[in-house]
Amino acid sequence: MPEIAAAETASATRRRASSNGAEFWFTSFIGANRYRPGVGPAPNPEALYPMAFLVEQDANAVVGAHFHQSDQFQVMLDGAGRLGTHDVGPVAVHFASAFSAYGPIRAGAGGLHYFTLRNGWDPGARYMPEARTELPRPRRHRVAMADLSREPEAGCESVLGPEADGLAAWRWRLAEGARLDAPDPATGRGQFWLVLDGTLSGDEPIGPRSCVFVRPEEPALGILAGAGGLDILALQFPIRAR
Repeated sequence: MPEIAAAETASATRRRASSNGAEFWFTSFIGANRYRPGVGPAPNPEALYPMAFLVEQDANAVVGAHFHQSDQFQVMLDGAGRLGTHDVGPVAVHFASAFSAYGPIRAGAGGLHYFTLRNGWDPGARYMPEARTELPRPRRHRVAMADLSREPEAGCESVLGPEADGLAAWRWRLAEGARLDAPDPATGRGQFWLVLDGTLSGDEPIGPRSCVFVRPEEPALGILAGAGGLDILALQFPIRAR
């Protein structure tokens, strides 16, 4: 069954946090994390384990270059800044595969707010260059960036891919009452759906900054645009080579 996290419910977890000298507000949506322990993280780093949280990075704060042990999408929603050599703001999408170093993340004068979405347990960032010795050999460095700052058109837009191993991202803008045949989750290693604007209808409709995780073995998510229409982003993780 898909895991659903409504923004209104997740807001109760919002708290101050810091990492690598950067200060930010941190809101947990799905799964455990180092700021929200005790939810029961998967002990096996190879297991499928969804994690979703929102970071509101303080003005001019800098998170140094680092990597994680899990695949990860980041979606920039508010503010502005730089991620590595890229200027970023709403809506930018960034993908980094496990053990791929990226960054630094530099917030601008108005701060930088972004979702982090993973399909595997990760205990926290490993900062460069100190953690360089923790990188596996051989390894594949893989990052991708997409800029969606322009006004979206109605219908579907391919954001990333789709690649042969399933890595993909799509954006849909639907009128109220419109239905969507979502991509088959079996073509990747899990999908996150993030509501950018409008309403995703269901037993309990969810609005902006709400998210859903769909596992590869589950049916495709039924998408129905609710009141005000729907602007939604789908992020599909690649199938890992063994």
